[in-house]
Amino acid sequence: MTDERRKDKVGRKPTSRQPRPAGWRSLVWLLVILGFYWYWANYTESQQPQSLSYSEFKQKVRAGEIDSVTFHGDSLSGRLRKRETGTAVESTKKSFRFETTIPPIDDPKLISLLEQHQVDVNALSEQADWWKRALIGVLPWILIIGLFWYSSRKMQERMAGSGGGNGIFGFGKSKAKRFRKGESQVSFDDVAGLENAKRDMREITGYLKDPQYYRKLGAKIPKGILLMGPPGTGKTLLAKAVAGEADVPFFSISGSEFIEMFVGVGASRVRDMFDSAKKEAPSIIFIDEIDSVGRARGTGLGGGHDEREQTLNQILGEMDGFDPHEAVVVLAATNRPDVLDPALLRPGRFDRKIILDLPDKKARREILQIHASEAPLADDADLDRLAGLTVGFSGADLENLLNEAALLAGREGKSAVDMAALLNARDKVVLGGKREMVINDEEKKLIAYHEAGHALAASLLVHADPLDKVTIIPRGRALGVTEQIPEEERHNFRQAYLHDRIGVMLGGRVSEQLVFNEVSSGAENDLKQATRLARQMVSQWGMSGKLGAVAFSRGEEHVFLGREMAQPRDFSEHTAQIIDDEIRSLINGIEKEIAELLEKHRKQLEALAEKLFDKETLEADEILSIIEQ
Repeated sequence: MTDERRKDKVGRKPTSRQPRPAGWRSLVWLLVILGFYWYWANYTESQQPQSLSYSEFKQKVRAGEIDSVTFHGDSLSGRLRKRETGTAVESTKKSFRFETTIPPIDDPKLISLLEQHQVDVNALSEQADWWKRALIGVLPWILIIGLFWYSSRKMQERMAGSGGGNGIFGFGKSKAKRFRKGESQVSFDDVAGLENAKRDMREITGYLKDPQYYRKLGAKIPKGILLMGPPGTGKTLLAKAVAGEADVPFFSISGSEFIEMFVGVGASRVRDMFDSAKKEAPSIIFIDEIDSVGRARGTGLGGGHDEREQTLNQILGEMDGFDPHEAVVVLAATNRPDVLDPALLRPGRFDRKIILDLPDKKARREILQIHASEAPLADDADLDRLAGLTVGFSGADLENLLNEAALLAGREGKSAVDMAALLNARDKVVLGGKREMVINDEEKKLIAYHEAGHALAASLLVHADPLDKVTIIPRGRALGVTEQIPEEERHNFRQAYLHDRIGVMLGGRVSEQLVFNEVSSGAENDLKQATRLARQMVSQWGMSGKLGAVAFSRGEEHVFLGREMAQPRDFSEHTAQIIDDEIRSLINGIEKEIAELLEKHRKQLEALAEKLFDKETLEADEILSIIEQ
């Protein structure tokens, strides 16, 4: 080989090998797997003992082919003798091991036959080994203890997550959630309105932070504070604000969490909760929905041994048995103060009672501003106007309204919540969602005249609430709606206002009678409301000339049995007849007045109904324009 060829061969870069196709690797793996399978099949076949019948077994014993046997109950196993040919052992794929089953018939010659042919005889005891017996005896207990420990651990974790309980023996432990300083992110600034309630709460937090200052003034901390008000007015939110503001431990629990299926659990949990609060005094305990355990005693089916009453007795004892040096304040919330036990409301237990009313316009504006801070508002969003249109809304209702407005804005693909979305959300909350109903023209015309009667009566009656909107689009459970919005909150109703309010309710039925000479079932809800209001005027508010200034408790629910079980009336049949006559006379008189009013303004009624039939929804200014024309 020349130098140039050698140099070329040595200096040339080695060429990269071409990768083998993926199918080649798959073929190699397939062959490997088949090889392992062939080896395993042959090995297991060679290791598998032969199954012989009892007759074949005895024949092989007589032929001298059995080397050894082992008895184990009714089964018999052993090994065959290897037959040699010259110096080589006979090769066979079959295993030299065998097994057979001994018949239940006694064979006394078997042992002699085995010994005669020099078969090695062995036997295994039918009794299990000592470690097996120990395992069988101990294993169930290990499983039971393990299951017991696992359930106890899980229950302990669950109880710890809810604020109380210690394993499976923790039924009597308190479930109150403990809040430390900084754990609650709610403060008094997050509570709009309720200025008087917040002022009282600040006194409590201030006392707990600096009790010496108040003791110098001779002031004692209230033992209990009861928050009362309709649902959604902010009772629980105010308690959360106290937990966020107070620099003391805060224990929170619902009244229903005291009661369990086991007798005495409620009282035990009360003791445990108060013991925990006393150890960390000064502290605050908050019991939400206390009416679930604080109802008047003696009304349950179990008498004094009722579980709920035992829990209440324990609460009463704990609240009235505080050590003077301990500062433990009990907050409680309820929307049914009328059903609470009198012993719970006396001074020394709940010394201070705070009533939370529905928010006024200013408070509604502040509540809307707080909840609107979480959503982008468009430039045309007028919260002042929305606050005026939400008379009677609670804080929870306003939060729900803004959430509905955000959902509607998202449905329409808007980048901000505008006034149209806010108004549509308000209509959805007040009137209900729109229904997909097919209404023919005849029924639509009847609904138009019915709602036109309501609208015209509301516009013409002096003391009626101002009209806001009329629609014949089915919403909620109604086929049409006439909406009125008071100019201001009313806390005391005058007789003239109630008279005109019933007149507006009857306007739809009167309009149907006036135009179609018959009435329909569409006035069912109107009649119910009118009758209920007239009954209150006659029997409770003393607005009847015949009965005078007398109030009759009729239709009031029982304290414990609820609204379904009304108390029997405490007046005679003659008085009941007078009440019924006065109610009927009041409603019939108002209906006659409304009929004369609508007949006098028949042209406005027809024009309003025709416009409503065409447009389906009319605002207040459009209705006023039609009536004036």
